[in-house]
Amino acid sequence: MTYAEKVMENLREKYSWQPVFLQAVQEVLQSLKPILEKNPVYERYRILERLTEPERALSFRVDWVNDKGEIQVNRGYRIQFNSAIGPYKGGLRLHPSVNMGILKFLGFEQIFKNSLTGLPIGGAKGGSDFDPKGKSDLEIMRFCQAFMTELYKHIGATIDVPAGDIGVGGREIGYLYGQYKKLTNRYEGVLTGKNILFGGSLARTEATGYGVVYFAMAMLQARGESLKDKICVVSGAGNVAIYCCQKLLEIGAKPVTVSDSRGMIYDPAGINVEVLQQVKERERASLTRYAELVSGAKYTPAADYPEGRNAVWSVPCFAAFPCATQNELNLADAKTLLANGCKCVAEGANMPSTLDAVHEFVKAKIAYGPAKAANAGGVATSQLEMEQNASMQSWDFATVDAKLKQIMDNIYTNAAETAKEFGEPDNLVMGANIAGFRKVADAMIAQGI
Repeated sequence: MTYAEKVMENLREKYSWQPVFLQAVQEVLQSLKPILEKNPVYERYRILERLTEPERALSFRVDWVNDKGEIQVNRGYRIQFNSAIGPYKGGLRLHPSVNMGILKFLGFEQIFKNSLTGLPIGGAKGGSDFDPKGKSDLEIMRFCQAFMTELYKHIGATIDVPAGDIGVGGREIGYLYGQYKKLTNRYEGVLTGKNILFGGSLARTEATGYGVVYFAMAMLQARGESLKDKICVVSGAGNVAIYCCQKLLEIGAKPVTVSDSRGMIYDPAGINVEVLQQVKERERASLTRYAELVSGAKYTPAADYPEGRNAVWSVPCFAAFPCATQNELNLADAKTLLANGCKCVAEGANMPSTLDAVHEFVKAKIAYGPAKAANAGGVATSQLEMEQNASMQSWDFATVDAKLKQIMDNIYTNAAETAKEFGEPDNLVMGANIAGFRKVADAMIAQGI
């Protein structure tokens, strides 16, 4: 049994109740076999055992009062996974599905994603099982204030800098930051994704969606291809999906789908981003509303499609951009995409493809950008916000966007060159995992036990 297999077996015994975390670890460890065989020092220093166990896992109660005056109780978390190359960095997620296992998966992925950016940031993730849907602004404010009243003890501008994630946008970050400032009496860059009025960065909102397109462009350019005039399918209808569509349209591609948990829009003329923003950001409505506003757009309810499948992946396309959530694209979906001529998959969500689907894409040798590489634009721009806060500057949109594109190009180059170094030039999963791992592991060894 190899070193990686022994570690994986031990993790399965310890954390059988955390399947998504185990899936994330397995995907990485499978890719590390060549570097582990070449460098026994990693086993001698027990790097895999140390890397798969968070440095700190915080769990706390969050008490708040709803608009009826009733006391509500939620569970809050912060997983500070690894700080070998910089302060902890990773988003906060507010969603009923949030638990320790989900956040460990996200925090573990964040270690490698942050390493790949080339920036000095470690990996973390946090959040709560609080559901912001259907809550008033005052209820969300009270929850965020209660959440930060516990979290503030464990974060800081050079310790841990959270950002947004699912359920946490500019409104929530504002409430969290206001409470942090009140509790600490410090104005510092302790959160990213802030309003531009108090230390936020231009292009942060667009960064993940833009970044996944930049990564796809880099992959295709290396193959002598481009996205111009190509049909693209996008899943999700949140921040990442919206700005992925916007950037695709800007470069001359045609995104024709978006989706949410209730159904999918197919718009053969190309997604109208202004209408999508109106429906999802201002009206906070179902995508059925998009079909009402845009002539020719067709809405397909999720209930009309086989369980476990997303209708988005049945639409013939040149490129696919999963931008919704984990495990939204399974083996059957992958086979459908490939059979319909898909040549590029770039992941905007965190681990949106199952392990079987990943293997199918790698085997087909298409341009496949795994999440930890392709969706790193958000955290990269968060770190650029940290830079601006530290120097008390505010860069213009074009400056931040240019830096973002350069970072995404660098991530692709690093992953591609590493894959080539280890004998599999088309395998960016291996390239990204080894490149991200090597930097963190070497830093851990250099810093001692």
